[in-house]
Amino acid sequence: MGHGKSGRMYTPVLAVGMILALLLSASCSGNSSPSAAGDAGTSAPGGKPESKPPDNKQPDGKPQEPLEIQMTARLFEEVPNMDNAYWKEFMKRTNTKLNIEWIPDGDYTTKLNLILASGSIPEVLVINNLKHPPVVNAVKNGAFWDLTPFLGDFSKYPNLKNFSAPEAWVTSRILGKNYVIPKNRPQLSGGPKIRKDWLDKLGIPMPQTLDEYRSALKKIVDADIDGNGKKDTIGLVSKASLFTGSAGGFGDAFGMGKPTFNQEGGLIYETLTPQYAELVAWLRDLYADGILAKEFSVMKPTQAVELFEAGKAASLVNESFRWDYIFMGNIKKVQPEAIVDTVPPLQGPGGYAVRYSTGVDGAFLISKKVPEEKVKRILDFLELTNSKEYYDFTVNGIEGVHFNKVNGEIVLTDQHKKEVGSTSPWQPIALYYDKYGKLTTPAAPKEYNDAKIKQVEAQGYFQKGIISPFSVIDSPTWLATWPKFQQEWTSMSVKAIVGQISLDDYKAYVKKVNDDPNIKKAYQEFAKDYKETFGK
Repeated sequence: MGHGKSGRMYTPVLAVGMILALLLSASCSGNSSPSAAGDAGTSAPGGKPESKPPDNKQPDGKPQEPLEIQMTARLFEEVPNMDNAYWKEFMKRTNTKLNIEWIPDGDYTTKLNLILASGSIPEVLVINNLKHPPVVNAVKNGAFWDLTPFLGDFSKYPNLKNFSAPEAWVTSRILGKNYVIPKNRPQLSGGPKIRKDWLDKLGIPMPQTLDEYRSALKKIVDADIDGNGKKDTIGLVSKASLFTGSAGGFGDAFGMGKPTFNQEGGLIYETLTPQYAELVAWLRDLYADGILAKEFSVMKPTQAVELFEAGKAASLVNESFRWDYIFMGNIKKVQPEAIVDTVPPLQGPGGYAVRYSTGVDGAFLISKKVPEEKVKRILDFLELTNSKEYYDFTVNGIEGVHFNKVNGEIVLTDQHKKEVGSTSPWQPIALYYDKYGKLTTPAAPKEYNDAKIKQVEAQGYFQKGIISPFSVIDSPTWLATWPKFQQEWTSMSVKAIVGQISLDDYKAYVKKVNDDPNIKKAYQEFAKDYKETFGK
């Protein structure tokens, strides 16, 4: 992945910033009046967005046929009915016919690998990780268009330029070029959810540190908090792999995202640092205390959510603040007193459990099999839909069908949930960048959303988080070498957490990996790229 070696430099911690999360992702928006939230929360450069209707005429003046696009998309909810009122209107407005293969997000990487291995690549392929070795290799092998010449100075694509995440067109480069159209997401995602009503019931204040968080979960686990006569409440479940380090931002509370160099001056990959070993030790303690779910290493994202929504878990690592309200509503069906909140940035020995992302969450690649003229039409479609107008449409749907205006505020209808949903409309588009997009939800009253924004601002999320350099820099040797170690490393991390091996055994294993000649070579490449990108 490239990084703008054109003299544009990053600062490791940005004042308005960029930061990552202990588990995973989907994006969000809105307010009961999402337009208001977007206006307040987005300070995109370049003035007001413009969304010109598609030019549906050919040079000879005849109507242009709808642009038919075969593409993949990540699925975070029920498979949408593309013949419903929302999707029909979307395709009418954009003069498109979308043939989408919806793939559950938990299975996406496996399916992506199969697609790339088979060579049967759709016209537009969504990727969920720009640094995934099979993706980079496919780019190297010429499977996708280099879009750099098409984009040029972005004079034809002002929306893609002005309403993408800060530096998105730099941080999303692969091999130094713009092969992808980045999918924008708010840089601030979220943090661990917690049952605040259970904290209140036991007289426990909201945790402010990692130690307080662990202590609070232990008390809940031991208390028979649901009153069923059994100690069967789980302390912590996660929507993503806890041992990847970024989930929940816990690793950053130990300083995992801060650059760490070896004796030769190589930049050590973040999950092989001493700080990461501290995270493993902390998770080991949580597991020994009976806090961490016994099946954490094999639990699917949907299973983690189901346990939390069934009132069987005290805390859930999840991607965005907006889910607080949604989860709370679902839990209230079984436990009416439920209150869900996100813990503030938890302080640890090396920082805070918050991480910004680059604002890029996956991307679109266009198959080299697509004719050049169609590539231009696909870019025009993505340009058109990367606007505030389409952002609001994807949030609200059609007035009178999916929402009504009551006293100047948008109120969603029952049909909205059935036809628009909460995340599917964002998948075929790059998505207009909204700073507060993961804080609020159109399902909640305006007062709730406004309070959530104030809460997050007051808790200092935007000042306390960091962006890991490894979300920007790369190393060809790492891409070639790490897959040989990855499965074993994952296994050793799990064994250390569940107590099957000692921490000394784990550290000895990490040292062996770090001493591998190819890994050391990769660290030198990381250091060189870091210096060129960050100017350090």
